[in-house]
Amino acid sequence: MKDIRPTRGASMLQRMIAEGEHVHQDFKYTISDARKIARSLSAFANNEGGRLLIGVKDNGIIAGVRNEEDVFVVEEAAEIYCDPPQHVEFKALKARGDLEVIIASIEASQQRPVRVKEADSSHRAYFRVADENIAAHPLMLECWEAGNSATAAALTPLHNAILTAVARKNRLLDLLELAIEVHASNALTRNAVIDLAASGLLSFTYNHGNFYLTTDSE
Repeated sequence: MKDIRPTRGASMLQRMIAEGEHVHQDFKYTISDARKIARSLSAFANNEGGRLLIGVKDNGIIAGVRNEEDVFVVEEAAEIYCDPPQHVEFKALKARGDLEVIIASIEASQQRPVRVKEADSSHRAYFRVADENIAAHPLMLECWEAGNSATAAALTPLHNAILTAVARKNRLLDLLELAIEVHASNALTRNAVIDLAASGLLSFTYNHGNFYLTTDSE
């Protein structure tokens, strides 16, 4: 199967499966839709990396890889439907009997955002939250793009005011509300948030359908 020599690893595989699906791991019974897989790859790459366990059902039951084309579909997802193209490492582990599971691993991208070429010709970036792939907030994209070329800069009073406001409470990502609280224009507040997020002083979290701003001390 794509010259991937399976190795013994039933016990290691069972330990991974016991973790369940989470921010770094997703189970795939079979692979058929390259664009759908690209969303998982985008979500992992835009976060901290992750792996697909191909041949494992959602309930953790090992079914084994059923189609040797699965690996090629993942490669197609990474190389054709991800922008920029991503690199995926493959490893095959022997399970019980003659079953094999393919582990497809992707590292965190050094250049975010990694977008997916959608069927409607749009390019959408995803982010991994728990066991879900969430469409990234537009402001996250701006922060990631700014972070690709970010340089250290002195904090201004506005930066400090935003950090204080965000640290004070669980801050829903509402720039207008934040701008009013720090007594600045929406544009200046937006630029300052981008500066802080690009430098790692602010982060985005997602909970129950909403994005929040948090400080690195939270």
